[in-house]
Amino acid sequence: MTIFERFLTLWVLLCIVIGILLGQFFPEACQAIGAIEVAQVNLPVGLLIWVMIIPMLVKVDFGALHQLRRHVRGIGVTLFVNWLIKPFSMALLGWIFIRHLFAPLLPSEQIDSYLAGLILLAAAPCTAMVFVWSRLTNGDPLFTLSQVALNDSIMVFAFAPIVALLLGMSSIVVPWETLLTSVVLYIVIPVVLAQVWRRYLLARGHESFDAAMQRVGPVSIAALLLMLILLFAFQGQAILRQPLVIVLLAVPILIQVFFNAGLAYWLNRKMGESHAVACPSALIGASNFFELAVAAAISLFGFESGAALATVVGVLIEVPAMLLVVRIVNRSKVWYERPAESNA
Repeated sequence: MTIFERFLTLWVLLCIVIGILLGQFFPEACQAIGAIEVAQVNLPVGLLIWVMIIPMLVKVDFGALHQLRRHVRGIGVTLFVNWLIKPFSMALLGWIFIRHLFAPLLPSEQIDSYLAGLILLAAAPCTAMVFVWSRLTNGDPLFTLSQVALNDSIMVFAFAPIVALLLGMSSIVVPWETLLTSVVLYIVIPVVLAQVWRRYLLARGHESFDAAMQRVGPVSIAALLLMLILLFAFQGQAILRQPLVIVLLAVPILIQVFFNAGLAYWLNRKMGESHAVACPSALIGASNFFELAVAAAISLFGFESGAALATVVGVLIEVPAMLLVVRIVNRSKVWYERPAESNA
């Protein structure tokens, strides 16, 4: 992991402080940036989002889809957890915690928005960071690549319908036009641009590709951090009034991380998949494509929304939570492989 990735939580905390201070001392400048919009899309944020997402999507090789037949059971578990369990379990957890248990502690006018942010977070499976988590567990690199390519292909078509369905079930009205615009702006176009860039770099050789990825990696993370500063510049007043909100929003996210990771890990063991397959399968189900979730939340509900704040909480806890999952699957390898050894 790079220093940016290893200490992502620390950088996010610094962004919270910087953003809140900017919002308090330079409110007019922050409002002016927020007003730079075309068709309800904030141009500075849109640019930052592309800088974040495109380098990550360049790493995805859609040609790896032909590898799927090598681990059909592992891919089946990944798809089951990512698309049939994860979004719906988060909607349920949000309903339990945000709508009921924590409702007296949250601003009532933002409860629906918080729930929407959690749903957006869960509907976007991890893309780039799963390569890091997989490497830390000695996961099968071809399986990791193939499941990421498949998930991203599905996300192009399934993200909008699943989000619309779950928001509808939660009685949250979202215009289809806005949601589809978000999908085109933050999934379809970045995927196309990333793949064109990928082919160009690979045509110049793998060394050129690797060098380019090393250069743009910190730029991508820097764009994320700059966007978070803007977010918290707008969210500062709400956070200062109720700092407990961040802690409360983290509860359902953390529960879902460990539930999805544990479920995928256990199912792969039951299916007889190797530990090298089970690890990336569990990790992609636990992690989120938080860059997309933040972008969609801002596009749908705005900078100052509870939805945007909820997705940012996902960024805040991503690294420590996933490092703990990595530690658990690494330390449980002997347990995982025990049945195979016993039958040998």
